[in-house]
Amino acid sequence: MTMTTTTLLVIVLLFPAAASGGALVGNSCSPSGSSCGVGLRCTSCVPPPGTGPAACARTRPVDPKTHGTALPLNRYSWLTTHNSFAVVGTRSPLGSAIISPPNQEDSVTSQLRNGVRALMLDVYDFNGAVWLCHSFGGRCLAFTAYVPALAVLREVEAFLASNPAEVVTIFLEDYTAPGSLGNLFNAAGLAKYWFPIAKMPSSNGNGSAEWPLLRDMIADNHRLLVFTSKQGKQGTEGLAYQWDYVVENQYGSQGLGGPSCPRRAESRPMDSTAQSLVLMNFFTTNPSQSWACGNNSAPLLAGLRTCHAAAASRWPNFIAVDFYMRSSGGGAPLAVDVANARLHCGCDYCTSHGACAATAGPSSASSRAAASPAPASAAAPPTPPSSSIATPPGPAPAPAPNFWYK
Repeated sequence: MTMTTTTLLVIVLLFPAAASGGALVGNSCSPSGSSCGVGLRCTSCVPPPGTGPAACARTRPVDPKTHGTALPLNRYSWLTTHNSFAVVGTRSPLGSAIISPPNQEDSVTSQLRNGVRALMLDVYDFNGAVWLCHSFGGRCLAFTAYVPALAVLREVEAFLASNPAEVVTIFLEDYTAPGSLGNLFNAAGLAKYWFPIAKMPSSNGNGSAEWPLLRDMIADNHRLLVFTSKQGKQGTEGLAYQWDYVVENQYGSQGLGGPSCPRRAESRPMDSTAQSLVLMNFFTTNPSQSWACGNNSAPLLAGLRTCHAAAASRWPNFIAVDFYMRSSGGGAPLAVDVANARLHCGCDYCTSHGACAATAGPSSASSRAAASPAPASAAAPPTPPSSSIATPPGPAPAPAPNFWYK
């Protein structure tokens, strides 16, 4: 069965609590006393956040390892959070008010527990340490600095230590001096999980080699992949230069919607097969919970198809979004499920045995199936939220440049 612009049959695996009586995706709910099942939350796509009728939406993808671990890393897709550190309500340890906009709603620890397996972090030398920060004119300042990077990397270390079968990828927007990051990762205790550059595939001129099998990475404890945007740190700090291994589409509003999936300026063309991994960005330039709620729904599924075509018929290995828990139903978790189903069985959805299923139905005794909303064509960034708006946001002009965006 193939995906079209008007229909998408997928299996939405819900968790045991949902199967035993919790409300399902799309069911109405009350934010103050949600009856949504595990892996769901009660939310509304009507701006401003918290207004309008609420329904159960997904917060977690199906674990890609349910398809098995015997395939190369580049045969899996992982939920990715853009600016994972920029969390709503963060108070600066420096005592300054943070004026740069947030991109997520929960801590990195919570993100990892919800199935996020790739983090996008912006790192700067600041205040005598490495900080996670938005830039303002290319500089980290007290009112754009969220948290010292060491604190977040220790969250990653704690997760890897407690979950010995999990693999995490970190993409660094890197503004640090040589030596800063090597010292940082060592201090966080992450060196023991490091995936060595020597084991990363190199192009043979006719397309890139496969990555190691996921099960071998787990067995070898090579469970942390780290990519940097800054070239020249491979030999000194063991950091892989991202653009040697990954193709990535344009971030921000320029990469949303439309008939194409343009590459990011630093990336090789999307259809370059010299890079084995594909990263798909799908978020607005100026982050908004209400905008994310709309874009993480049907437009994200449409963008998935568009970027698949642009990337030489490859499904993205990393799907990066803002406010990953917000959608009108399946959201970013559903998009990750779709990509994994396509990677593993070549269909819109798979059986529990990894074969194509002819119709939607239960995948296991402890899960229930639900049809996903039919995807629409990708939309431009929605209108800014307003207390007077009573319907989900619609298309809007491209937002003005944001100095602290990346």
